[in-house]
Amino acid sequence: MPDHLIPVMAGHLVRADPGFMSTIELPEYAPVPQSATGPALNEHGYYVGRVERNLYWVTDGGYQAAFLTTADGVVLFDAPPTIGHNLQRAIDEIAAANGVPNKVTHLVYSHHHADHIGASSLFGPDVVRIGHAETKRLLARTGDPARPAPDLTFDTKHALEVGGETVNLAWHGSNHTPDNIYIHLPGHETLMLIDVVVPGWASFAAFNVNVDVPGSIAAPDNALDYPWKHFIGGHLGRLGTRDDLTLHQHYLADIVDNVRTALATVDPMPFYARYGDNVWAAVKAYLDTASAQAAAPVVEKYSGVLGAADVFITSTVFVILESLRLDLGEGLYIHP
Repeated sequence: MPDHLIPVMAGHLVRADPGFMSTIELPEYAPVPQSATGPALNEHGYYVGRVERNLYWVTDGGYQAAFLTTADGVVLFDAPPTIGHNLQRAIDEIAAANGVPNKVTHLVYSHHHADHIGASSLFGPDVVRIGHAETKRLLARTGDPARPAPDLTFDTKHALEVGGETVNLAWHGSNHTPDNIYIHLPGHETLMLIDVVVPGWASFAAFNVNVDVPGSIAAPDNALDYPWKHFIGGHLGRLGTRDDLTLHQHYLADIVDNVRTALATVDPMPFYARYGDNVWAAVKAYLDTASAQAAAPVVEKYSGVLGAADVFITSTVFVILESLRLDLGEGLYIHP
């Protein structure tokens, strides 16, 4: 690859000033284990594959969507803009091979974030869009024409029936976002839960930028309560398994245990003594030190097991540390 092109996401490049690149020193990270990688993309920059029976998934290596073919049309689950028009290309490819309709009649929103449904408008005004009631409220607030608000909403549960197929939609409380839902296809042994677990990988920056940390830690437990074999997590290149969610639970449990140890053993007073009236500097130094102490054993244990175990770990640990302090009240000092 030419040194003036930087891979931002699989299949997407941006130009950089070669002189600028020669003046910065990029960090080294542990190799990504083979178990984290997915299938190769085609010449159009996507991969489409069967999950189970007439359920298929699409990826561009960075994002994932899925679709269900039926005699009455196609049900699409999410519409990431990085995949964009390749969603319809993938649907056309499968429909032509199987002799089924290629018209998207229903589009299920996992949640309101633009990176997962920002290509919704490509499917026109005649598609029935389904999502949580909070998704509709949040999209009404943004007014983004690329993300039309859902036509059909629900609060806790909804059974979507199209062409003899049933899709169970459920909300079990906030996690990654206030509106993120569980999409269960019992006839296809599949669960879709976006932005909570990335199979084969450690968490993205700041613990996946989750708005509800306790809810996100609990979400894999809720997911494993469902019967399923295949898992669609919304990101990167491969499908998941139940073992992937169990591994993610262990990863989070180790982070939480190490954070509790750091909160109990790192003394904040030397940092306040060092920085005097610059309180933010003292707090930053204390939290950085505690986060680094908690992160180190996680990196050692999961490098070579989860992709990018050493990349976003400090920011993820910091977010979980702050949640333990602020959401759960752990590690706070009572003035005598």
